[in-house]
Amino acid sequence: MDISVVVPLFNEEESLPELAAWIKRVMEDNNFSYEIMMIDDGSRDDSWNVVRKLQKDNPLIKGIKFRRNYGKSAALYCGFEAVQGDVVITMDADLQDSPDEIPELYRMIKEEGYDLVSGWKKKRHDPVLTKNMPSKLYNWTVRRITGIKLHDMNCGLKAYRKNVIKSIEVYGEMHRYIPVLAKWAGYKNIGEKVVIHSERKYGVTKFGLERFVRGPLDLISVMFISRFVKRPMHFFGVLGALIFIVGFIAAGYLGAQKLILLNQGIKGHLVTDSPYFYIALTSMIIGAQFFMGGFLGELVSRSSSERNKYQIEEKSY
Repeated sequence: MDISVVVPLFNEEESLPELAAWIKRVMEDNNFSYEIMMIDDGSRDDSWNVVRKLQKDNPLIKGIKFRRNYGKSAALYCGFEAVQGDVVITMDADLQDSPDEIPELYRMIKEEGYDLVSGWKKKRHDPVLTKNMPSKLYNWTVRRITGIKLHDMNCGLKAYRKNVIKSIEVYGEMHRYIPVLAKWAGYKNIGEKVVIHSERKYGVTKFGLERFVRGPLDLISVMFISRFVKRPMHFFGVLGALIFIVGFIAAGYLGAQKLILLNQGIKGHLVTDSPYFYIALTSMIIGAQFFMGGFLGELVSRSSSERNKYQIEEKSY
């Protein structure tokens, strides 16, 4: 199979028929073998019934329905697990991503050898203050931290080589950082393509102001997970050892100072009268706790069996 199109959706009943017809037209015009995987992320409207109706007209449309809303990352994870195309295309269901971009994205993966190609909505049809400016600041920050030179890290329109999506684990809110996860999985040939961004035709955006808080926190999480998830002792152990050593040296200095004074016959103050003694003691305790935290992290690393289990109400493929 040439292409799998993964479409996460939440309350998008109006746009789905038009999107499905558009994708089908592009695929047939380019003679691609394909499948469309629609993941209903707990929609409260009639989206799932629309998906089932579309399947009757086009058996290449497949669907997964969550019992409740888990978020885009969960939808992508389950979609990635199910699809089989050599190239996997992700796009949003709101018609702001154009299926006409699919042939060029496919070509860049197959002919130019990219592992991942991310869309760049160079000209956005979004509010300037609430979306455009925060997006530019966010993308600049991510470029500086990760070294991945993408202008639009969170663009929903992306193309992946099949082995990329089978090698990464998307959960929580990590869909914003899939290129980072791919890079840390060893897939470094990441490209970018300017894509058309259309105005929303139906409904309203599903992302609120909370993304301004979640975005930076997710970035910290993905950087930590990418670097230390399999070796937490490298982070907590080193940090704990450094803090412990600083506290130990400070305590040793206070103790040596007291011994020198006693040797000279000077009574002096008690070591416990100095505030530095308690700072040193606290540092040693915190350092030991960090070290033990790293050790325990090594024991439980990657051991959670429930992290990517979701309540799926129905599958249709």
